[in-house]
Amino acid sequence: MITKDSKIYVAGHRGLVGSAIWRNLEKRGFTNLVGRTHQELDLLDPVAVKTFFDAEQPEAVILAAAHVGGIMANSIYRADFIYQNLQIQQNVIGEAWRHGVKKLVFLGSTCIYPREAPQPITEDSLLTSPLEYTNEPYAIAKIAGLKMCESLNLQYGTDYIAVMPTNLYGPRDNFHLENSHVLPAMMRKMHLARLLQEGDYTSLRADLDRRPTSLYRSEMTDRELADHLATFGIHADRLELWGSGTPLREFLWSEDMADATIHVMLNVSFEDLKKLSGPEVRNTHINIGTGLELTIGQLAHKIKECVGFDGNILWDNTKPDGTMRKLCDVSKIHALGWKHTVNLDQGISMLYDWYLTN
Repeated sequence: MITKDSKIYVAGHRGLVGSAIWRNLEKRGFTNLVGRTHQELDLLDPVAVKTFFDAEQPEAVILAAAHVGGIMANSIYRADFIYQNLQIQQNVIGEAWRHGVKKLVFLGSTCIYPREAPQPITEDSLLTSPLEYTNEPYAIAKIAGLKMCESLNLQYGTDYIAVMPTNLYGPRDNFHLENSHVLPAMMRKMHLARLLQEGDYTSLRADLDRRPTSLYRSEMTDRELADHLATFGIHADRLELWGSGTPLREFLWSEDMADATIHVMLNVSFEDLKKLSGPEVRNTHINIGTGLELTIGQLAHKIKECVGFDGNILWDNTKPDGTMRKLCDVSKIHALGWKHTVNLDQGISMLYDWYLTN
């Protein structure tokens, strides 16, 4: 049983979800939390991970560490996404099992589901047809992680649960122009376009000095800076975005995801999930989401209104859309006693406030 003084290792505690999980645990009164930065512990290194588990002996593990990125990164760095995620999972879940960890929660992603899965997507849709091509390597790694948890439970009696969040956004998000997810990328582009529209090059440089692109140089002239931003579709009078704007997406505030993760760790067991399965125990993972969706185009207009950008939004149909629809069926997590609390309009406003402050 997990108590307030149980030692809990949060892998990826500095990331979007991991940091929210850490804060949630602290708010709940947990006092014995363990985290390591990438510089302190390379989760790709099996010897280092074993040494860490030997020394710390955690009683519970939350695996929120992963190599992640948006559609552009997934398309280009396919080998990195499958190799690094398989390695992280193998090392952390494997050492947790070898060290007798009582409870583990593994965070995956709803990109594990087939491209043409019936909507909303139930957990039983897993492995029923082909995956979306652009994120197939990442998805296969996450499927391997959830099957590792499920298989260890069935063979060795562990209590390792896999949760599959929908698209997440929130404090400490990745706003990098070259490898971030759709919502924070769109928000930052809108922000930079507004500054460009206002001719506020001082603020533009401050933003890019803090989160530089690979080709940005602080000594760029105003014209060079505007030309550089144009390569990302950012202009004073318009913003050019990838795809058609028609795909439907669901978004979950990261602190809601953190709360769901801790709820599962404290209140849900593998035995509970087995009862919801058929005679063949499979698909015991849990979708985490809102059950609500909107088009990417509608999302862009919500962000535009929040940021205050007055220009036009143009869509580049030569770029990929990714999966056209990916809505979670969240009936399982609702039946297990958890539901989201932050709606998208609230979340967008809170995220932009966070971005401006940070």
